[in-house]
Amino acid sequence: MNLAATSIDQTKNVYDALRGMLAESPAEREFDLDIGKTMVQFKSGKPGKIEPVTASSRGLEGARQTFVCLDESHHLVPNNQGVYVYEVLDRNVRKTAGAGSRLLESTNAFSPNENSVAQGTYEAYQAGTPGLLYDCVEAPDPEVDLKDTEALREAVTEAYADSYWVDVDSIIEAIQDPRTPKNVAHRFYLNQIAESADTWMSKDEWDLILDEDDPIKPGDQIAIGFDGSIRNDATGLVGCRLRDGKLFVLNVWERPENAKPDWEVDTLAVEAAVYKAFKEYKVEWFYGDPPYFQEAMGRWAIQFATRDTEYVFEFWTNKPTRMVQATERFRSAVMTKEICHDGDERLTKHILQAVTREVMVGGEVGILIQKDSPRSKRKIDLAVCAILALEARADAIADGRMKRRRSRVVGF
Repeated sequence: MNLAATSIDQTKNVYDALRGMLAESPAEREFDLDIGKTMVQFKSGKPGKIEPVTASSRGLEGARQTFVCLDESHHLVPNNQGVYVYEVLDRNVRKTAGAGSRLLESTNAFSPNENSVAQGTYEAYQAGTPGLLYDCVEAPDPEVDLKDTEALREAVTEAYADSYWVDVDSIIEAIQDPRTPKNVAHRFYLNQIAESADTWMSKDEWDLILDEDDPIKPGDQIAIGFDGSIRNDATGLVGCRLRDGKLFVLNVWERPENAKPDWEVDTLAVEAAVYKAFKEYKVEWFYGDPPYFQEAMGRWAIQFATRDTEYVFEFWTNKPTRMVQATERFRSAVMTKEICHDGDERLTKHILQAVTREVMVGGEVGILIQKDSPRSKRKIDLAVCAILALEARADAIADGRMKRRRSRVVGF
């Protein structure tokens, strides 16, 4: 039996309870158990044990599990290798399911922006996947007024169902504590699915502007947003069609899993993708964040220019005033459905992983986007590209380029 979680400390939630139930119990005497701090096994040495495992555990593949408990599976996400642990353990259990092997998850409500194991299980259940028993009790009203004590009491009582040991009054106090973010109240106390409070864009908001009709075609007039990195962040190219603001991914380069420490973006591949975009589409405006590609952007500006028109321009994303305005315009365009996207999963992931950061601009508070932490593997570079692409589209239209006919000119 394995108890899986993001860390050994997390597995103690279940493991310590098991140790307490087994200690000095009839099972301990009958089966002659050795109840240790890190493992329960038979003193005789015969096969069989209860052991916590995490993403750092070795030898998970192929183990003969009879029962696996995944605790707090909303914390098992791609960035901490939690999804990998789940996939390995799930495969092991399925191999002996006919003999009675089973996998159990326990979780709070997941954040739909994190692609956790809990979210995957919920979506599998929603799709009618056979073999799943899904049991969830949540507060019935997602719009419950958290300041209305009586309405909140009813919601908490409903969410905790027959958990008679829960102190309802204490839960209400915690929810109404001004230090408790709204999303935390909904997810961890009312068991309702909610995005992080500082999430820039919700999944529902982004899904509302999905448009899988009228695909992007070669020869379309487009604008391009480019955000370049060398090692730590992704490098991407996002296009935005001029006539309807439809966003699409031209290409993205992101550090692969298990990459060597000296991995770098293939700059020649980036250059080739830029040339291909100018050859395949009518690129009317190109905005790029230049720090790591300033020399390349200088060449592109010369090579793609015609006698009287320039197409490649720098857009420094580290200049707060300009970037705040661009970010606000992008979000406004999403809210008013002035733009759309083709459903590319890579762009969607980066958009939903972006969180907000407040900055002071001209004496007023503005909003920028950033990763959820400096070392986070949850990249947002395509979101930045999309913002620049929309800005490039706006400037191209303002310059009258939708009306101007031109032949495509590509320099090499």
